[in-house]
Amino acid sequence: MNSNSEAFEHWIRTAFVEMNTELEELYFAQERGENVEGVGDPIKAQIRDEGHDYVDRLRAEGNTDEGFDNAFDLLGDLGLYLAALRRHELTNPAKEEKSPFPEASALGLHIAASIGMAPRFATAHLATRNAAVNGRQKSFTSLKDEFLFLDYNTRGIFAFMRCADLLMRALPLGVSHPVTETLLQDAASALRDVIKYNDALFKELDTDRFFYSVRPYYKPYRVGRHEYRGANAGDFSGINEIDMLLGLCQANDPYYAQLLVDKMLFMTPEDQASLRDCMRRRSLLAQFLDVAPQSSKEPWFKRNAAAFLEVCRLHGETAAQHHNQLVKSFIEKPSSALEADKLAQVTASGPPLNVLMRSLEVLRDMRLAADRKDIKTSFKEIEALKAFVAA
Repeated sequence: MNSNSEAFEHWIRTAFVEMNTELEELYFAQERGENVEGVGDPIKAQIRDEGHDYVDRLRAEGNTDEGFDNAFDLLGDLGLYLAALRRHELTNPAKEEKSPFPEASALGLHIAASIGMAPRFATAHLATRNAAVNGRQKSFTSLKDEFLFLDYNTRGIFAFMRCADLLMRALPLGVSHPVTETLLQDAASALRDVIKYNDALFKELDTDRFFYSVRPYYKPYRVGRHEYRGANAGDFSGINEIDMLLGLCQANDPYYAQLLVDKMLFMTPEDQASLRDCMRRRSLLAQFLDVAPQSSKEPWFKRNAAAFLEVCRLHGETAAQHHNQLVKSFIEKPSSALEADKLAQVTASGPPLNVLMRSLEVLRDMRLAADRKDIKTSFKEIEALKAFVAA
């Protein structure tokens, strides 16, 4: 990093966190924690003005040609700053046609165009590429519940990545290979870890603290004239690679294809390349069904197909757990207490809450291979494979 980047990052890791935490304590002490306007205005102005000074120096400096890591980190620091301005209602896309912070927008667009990502912070900035310094990673606040959320999410993401890698490595071996069973068993173990981490998060995370003091930093905001949705815990390729390699979701499905397009620029460039590669692969489910008529009596088929079905079951369980426990408990339920004007902006992805919930239910049921007539799922194919294994 050069001196301007280093100074900005130091501020993001220190004074920025302290000021956000101070504001969160002020907000949370109110009768209605969602009301932030007119509270702590001097601190908000300090965040805005101090951050602007760093941003303006970086914008004037231009591209320092220090490679992807530096540009990626700088985009994350800038994104955290803009997200805090949005959280503290110093900007609101519903009230603006363009960002009121042109220097920050110019810097963000410059970096984003150079590395091929959306010009805002992404999940990776706070998860898989969030370097710790002296035991402390980047965050918005120093609140315990934010670190619970970040750390368990990061553990879960890496477990999903591990599963995806194992499934990809099974493809060149083929579904009849004896080692394929081992890879599938290891993939199942990775998904059990996801379930374990989700369950721990569900038990330890304070609902009100998450809803009122953590999640608001993930709201959409404008960069230039365009509104960009908030970072999402699913913005990494591994979980979609699992979907498609198992055969539970297909890239040619209109709903699922739109999901892939929408999230592509919120992933790191290497994740984007990995996802594109996965989209051209034939699923393991299709390969098992190809050989089932002539091989279903073979011992290898019984073992490997049963191991495969267990991975499918566990992937569906992670989806149901995330939706039925985490989303309903930490987003849908506390949203019921909000007034109409606040409810309209509660989701990080942009659409109204009821629209978001329906969309998430579709994705959950695709991953569950649920028996639904209104959407395409892999229910019939999974049931057919189960019948071959049981025969």
